[in-house]
Amino acid sequence: MSETLPSVEGYGAFLEELKERIQQAQLRAALAVNSEMLLLYWQIGADLLQRQQVQGWGAKVVEQLSTDLRQAFPDMKGFSRTNLLYMRKFADTYSEQQIVQQAVGQIPWGHNVRLLDKVKDSDERLWYAQQTIEYGWSRDILVMQIDSGLYLREGKALTNFSQTLPKPQSDLAHQTLKDPYKFDFLSLGKEAQEREVEEALVHHIRDFLLELGKGFAFVGNQVHLEVGGEDYYVDLLFYHLHLRCFVVVELKSGKFLPEYAGKMSFYLSAVDHLMKHPDDQSSIGIILCRGKNQTVVEFALQDNSKPMGVAEYELTRALPAELQTSLPTIEQLELELSQESDEDES
Repeated sequence: MSETLPSVEGYGAFLEELKERIQQAQLRAALAVNSEMLLLYWQIGADLLQRQQVQGWGAKVVEQLSTDLRQAFPDMKGFSRTNLLYMRKFADTYSEQQIVQQAVGQIPWGHNVRLLDKVKDSDERLWYAQQTIEYGWSRDILVMQIDSGLYLREGKALTNFSQTLPKPQSDLAHQTLKDPYKFDFLSLGKEAQEREVEEALVHHIRDFLLELGKGFAFVGNQVHLEVGGEDYYVDLLFYHLHLRCFVVVELKSGKFLPEYAGKMSFYLSAVDHLMKHPDDQSSIGIILCRGKNQTVVEFALQDNSKPMGVAEYELTRALPAELQTSLPTIEQLELELSQESDEDES
């Protein structure tokens, strides 16, 4: 009896390599289809705009065009009246074809429709498109990030990074922090205490990591530090994969007080001494409070030699459904491409 192939030396590794290459090729093909479709939509929208401006075409023409196109291409979705109007808006919003071929051309049509509906500023819209490409946001995640005002919050925390960290790490660390942090996924009252918030965040750690942003890996909560024979506990400890350092997070249920900076400095020294690897960068701290006085924070951080930032957090409402935070699979992407914004068709 011949030898079974999987037992041949190196076969398993070879098979895995081929599977990865095939999956990458499938993804590239799906993205290429998406890009071509968006370019087609933009061209249709641009032609509609021109004819409406030059020849005075009205809404009835768009409705007739929808009917004729769906009859001509019964197996092709995307030619509803609503979608044609979005194509026109798409072309009107992005007047240069080059933009479509770059940022917005790399995200699905459904994402672009949400951006057209929800974001009026062009720079902000392109920023969300670029973030979607980088992080692989689903449509629900994109909408959540827009609704939470992420564009206005990112990089807004008060920090001393420019004085305590070398460039470019100081710039990257600063952009990593937000203000305020929105814990919409927690079903907690406004008066929730620190430990309640901490336990809820750990319970919803996937959503918390999404709010923190790319690169954060959860290490633990109430992490034990023994210093001089005495016990201390860090509220939340993370490791940042891009900054290559530990991140200590302390939660405060009230307004920021200057002594919080001193306590954080102590924790950062302890983590660096007890846990930091020789190749790691200096640990940084994030103090999350329910309120802060900007001048008090600036004074507290001004002469502190440890890198830290102060931001607020908000408890508002619970989201109505679980959100997917992982990168989309090829199947999900292909499904997205096959169901492009034809929701008004019966």
